[in-house]
Amino acid sequence: MKTNRILIGGKWIASSSGKTFESLNPATERPIGRFQEGNSADVDKAVRAAKAAYGKWMQIPAPKRGAILLNAARLLMKEKENLARLVVQEMGKVLPEARGDIQEAIDTAEYMAGEGRRLFGHTTKSELPDKFAMTARMPVGVFGLITPWNFPVAIPSWKIFPCLICGNTFVFKPASDTPLCATRFIQILEKAGIPKGVMNMVTGSGKDVGTPLVRHKDVLGVSFTGSRDVGELITKSAGVKKVGLELGGKNGIIVMDDADLELAMHGAIWGGYGTTGQRCTAASRVIVHQKVKKKFERMLANRVKRLRIGSGASSSTDVGPLINRAAVEKVHHYTEIGKEEGARLVCGGKAPKRTGFFYEPTLFTDVTSDMRIAQEEIFGPTVCMITVRNLDEAIDVMNGISYGLSSSIYTKDIRNAMLAIGNIEAGLTYVNSSTIGSEVHLPFGGVKQTGSTREAGIEGVHEFSETKTVYIDYSGKLQKAQIDT
Repeated sequence: MKTNRILIGGKWIASSSGKTFESLNPATERPIGRFQEGNSADVDKAVRAAKAAYGKWMQIPAPKRGAILLNAARLLMKEKENLARLVVQEMGKVLPEARGDIQEAIDTAEYMAGEGRRLFGHTTKSELPDKFAMTARMPVGVFGLITPWNFPVAIPSWKIFPCLICGNTFVFKPASDTPLCATRFIQILEKAGIPKGVMNMVTGSGKDVGTPLVRHKDVLGVSFTGSRDVGELITKSAGVKKVGLELGGKNGIIVMDDADLELAMHGAIWGGYGTTGQRCTAASRVIVHQKVKKKFERMLANRVKRLRIGSGASSSTDVGPLINRAAVEKVHHYTEIGKEEGARLVCGGKAPKRTGFFYEPTLFTDVTSDMRIAQEEIFGPTVCMITVRNLDEAIDVMNGISYGLSSSIYTKDIRNAMLAIGNIEAGLTYVNSSTIGSEVHLPFGGVKQTGSTREAGIEGVHEFSETKTVYIDYSGKLQKAQIDT
């Protein structure tokens, strides 16, 4: 079994810790590679390498940086199938979804390459004569990028490509459950022509790599996607620097009494059980109008019971494994909580007796909005049905959580749709579509305890750059703004 290395200053080296860990295939529980247990000394070396490379990289014209990203997109396209199968092997999602993971990285590279020809600022009129005023986008410096395992190529691309196009350098800490995907991705970017030291990668735990990276005095920006608890620790530890956090969600689908129930059912299945529920945008709550509750519950339950679990490599699989044993235990713990709270278990609710980290697609009904299974992020194939009397109550239930990432409403009434758009507290709202399916040229992120980050699209550029205001006075005399003359 190959022992993989970390990347510092353009060289693939062993960690100074002398320790390694294994990555497992969640469908077979077999190891697929050995990786370095990085430490604070490795982080310091990587940050110093990124800092040393920053001066030259930020001086390269943005269109030329964009050309490198476009080359990366071409290489990713060439390696799409191989990378997708690696995602299946290491993360567990079914192959069509794994291909989508890689396609998202390709799309992000192409989009951010185009931003190299823009990086727009604004011009405006000065209040004084013979004076010009504008803003410009400027790089930040060295970034620490910390990513989760559920989108092991796509989410790193959301951070790495805008980071690079804006002229920053970075140190990347991938999730310890998917380090092989991260390694292959970075190797492709190396081949695309990113200079030595501009990108660095250190594998290892959050404690030994993530915390030193966040706290490092020469890291001027941090971008993190993961759990709310870790996000809170980063907020306390980072100090005065640019910090972007995307911290999950407890997303809901509203099904109104005038909805196309067949369409809504497919949306609930895709949102609730796609990626085995391991998405921050997963639809773990279905908020159903009481007039259609019985019919919709029957439709949904019949479809859930037919979902097939298995290896993501099999074309017959609908739902792959969870990421690890701890995830299985967490999901089952919430099943027990739901039953204790009085929710009715319609189907699923247990781990099958087989090799791999599998859990049956689970559906609860007769759930009330104050139950823990309706409030807390389970991050597994569990969906809760909540019954409401009208749209106002549905929106109150949707908003009655600490998160605010994604949301959806199924209705044929444009008034219902517009009221939902205007009153739901979430960064994304879909109408007659599920809670998942963001496109890379539009901003992605949430409100409340989901965090304040907006990645992708032009907002992704703003996350990885600073605004500089520029005044050019060509009057030839001292002019004083806001001072009466």
